[in-house]
This record gives sequence, C-alpha cells and structure tokens, in this order.
Amino acid sequence: MKNHLSVKLLLTLLMLTGGSRAFAQIQTFEWQNVQRQYLVRTPAQYDHEVPVLFFLHGLGDNITRLDNEFHFQRVADQLGWVVVVPQALNEGYGTMWNAGMTASTTNDSGFLMALLDSLTTPCQINQDSVFFTGFSMGGFMTHRMAIEHGDRIAACAPVSGLITSYMANHTAVAPVRMLHIHGTNDPVVGYDGGSQYFGGQLGLSVENTLNYWKNANGCTGDPQIDTLPDLHNDGLRFVRYTYDCGTDLQHLKVIGGNHTWYHSEDQYDIGYLTEITRFFKGETAPTGVAVHPDARSFKVFPNPAIGLFSIELEETTRVQVMDMLGKVYMDERLTPGIHQVDLRAWPEGVYFVCGEGVYSKVVVSR
Repeated sequence: MKNHLSVKLLLTLLMLTGGSRAFAQIQTFEWQNVQRQYLVRTPAQYDHEVPVLFFLHGLGDNITRLDNEFHFQRVADQLGWVVVVPQALNEGYGTMWNAGMTASTTNDSGFLMALLDSLTTPCQINQDSVFFTGFSMGGFMTHRMAIEHGDRIAACAPVSGLITSYMANHTAVAPVRMLHIHGTNDPVVGYDGGSQYFGGQLGLSVENTLNYWKNANGCTGDPQIDTLPDLHNDGLRFVRYTYDCGTDLQHLKVIGGNHTWYHSEDQYDIGYLTEITRFFKGETAPTGVAVHPDARSFKVFPNPAIGLFSIELEETTRVQVMDMLGKVYMDERLTPGIHQVDLRAWPEGVYFVCGEGVYSKVVVSR
C-alpha cells in the first residue's frame, strides 16, 4: 500500500465536504509543543455528569465547516451531552488524522485522550459515557481510538472508514461497543477496502473489519439481519446486522450508499446521527424494529399533522413518541381505541410513533 494519499483523493474529499462558511468559537490545547484546535458545545441544560461525544472530521475538512453542517450546539442541547469536535493537523495533503494509513508520526491518538482529560466545561464529564464517531478519515481514526483506548471509550460509530492494515496488526486493548456504517457504492472508501481514487487498499474490507471486532468482542454465530422499512424513494436500502457478542457489535449496511453522511429522515429512511446516538444510549431504534406477523398494528392520522394527531389501536399497546435524536416526548400504555396526541407545545419536525413491533412517522407543522 502506498504511504501517500493522491491529490485526486484529496480534491474529491474536499469537494464532498465543501469549504468553510462561517466563523465558530475555537479553543486551543497545547499537545507535544503544538497548539491543537478544538470546538466544544455544552448543553444549555444538563445533569451533574453528562456523556461526551467526540466527532472526528474527514480528510481536508475543518471544524468550523463541520459545525455549520451539523449544528452541534443544537445536538448538544437535544442530547444533553457535551460535543467535542477536534481539528486534525495539516500533514501536507490537507488536514488528516494519523489513523495508521501513512508514515505520519503525529500522535493523534494520544492527543485525543489528552484532550478528553483536559476538558473544562460547566458540567462534569461522565467518564463511563465517552463516545467517538467520525466520517471517512475520521471513521478510520475512530477505529484506531477503539483499538487503542477501548478501555476508556464506551462506544464507537465509524462512518465510511475502515481499520487500516497497520492497525489490523494490533490487538484491541478491550472489547468496545461498535456500530460500523458503510455504503456499498462508496467510490472513495470502498466496501471492499479499495478506492477508485487511490492505488491500492485503504484498509481492510468491511467484512474483515467486522471480523476484527467479532473476535475482539467475543461474537459467535450468524448475525440477526433486519431490513429496515423502505419509506422514501431515495434509491437506498438500509440493512442492520446485529451480532451475538459479549459486547455489542452492529453493522448498518447502506445498499446503494455513496461516500456521504445521510442526515435527514425527511429525505432518507434513516439519519446517521439519529442511529448513532440511539446506539450509544443503548436504545432500540424504531427504524430497526422488524415488523413481525404478531406486531400490534396502529394507525396515525392525520399525517402531516397541524398541532394534533390521533393514534388508533386495536390492542392495548405501549406507545412511545420521540424525535429524530431519540428524545422521548410520550411513553404510555394505551388501550384499544382512538387517542389524541397534542403536539402544539412541541417543535415542528419529524417524530416517530413506536408501538410493539412496528412504528410510524408523523410530520408536525404549525
């Protein structure tokens, strides 16, 4: 494998991520005599100890642009978590993490853990709820963090990033809860580990990446496979593989998926951040619920709803209503019949109405 990324790959990823659009408040942290930059978003309301989510950007990206795209303050407020967005150094090919792909000697792994230890926020970090996710090169780096620091990281969710050949020769320090997300039509970081923009393998294939974590997490047998409901004409199919492990391991296979972070449930069957944060919280995602023959059916109307909607049930059913980030607005056991739900005090947007074995979406407007 070559030790240098091609200019074509860099330009491709830069086009995919776009340019910086606005100023964001950035902090600095000195690590090994280098001033490293990072962004911290603290929730407006929080408990005594809160989880912390590290989000690692892709090759050539920057934290200001990423903050503009993901609106991390909104994410922090909705989750009640601290969100940390570190900046990689410019290694000559643009900003990139040392995930073991090149001959770089930058100790990004040490920097990220030192940053965790140095964080000063109004709320106290729950050291048992440290989460990492990242896209593309950030996904590669997320795998490295899981391998080297899984004893301190509660869960990881790499997107469109693999385990490099270098890191594959390292034994994970501990099992770590892992959700790997990857598109089958990714031309930049291929499902087979190769790339249309790079001469050779970027890392292990998705299959071998999962085999690495199956071994590390003590998995046995075949996975449970759930094809998620196809609710949008988006050209994609989402399939969840859940492995029988001592420590959670899931793979979200995006059939037809490109080198893209799929954001919105308004456009796609799922949104990546919703799936990731729900996995981190250990919740069963409504988009991952298999529709069984004995599922308790219900109807939701009108949809879209203006302030109010109704749920019609045939059987007594536990019903939850939650937003796209998993915040639960209602959790009640409802009897057969029609029940009206008042959303007039809730924000506009898409909500999930979850029954026992099935779910529906409702769009709330004013």
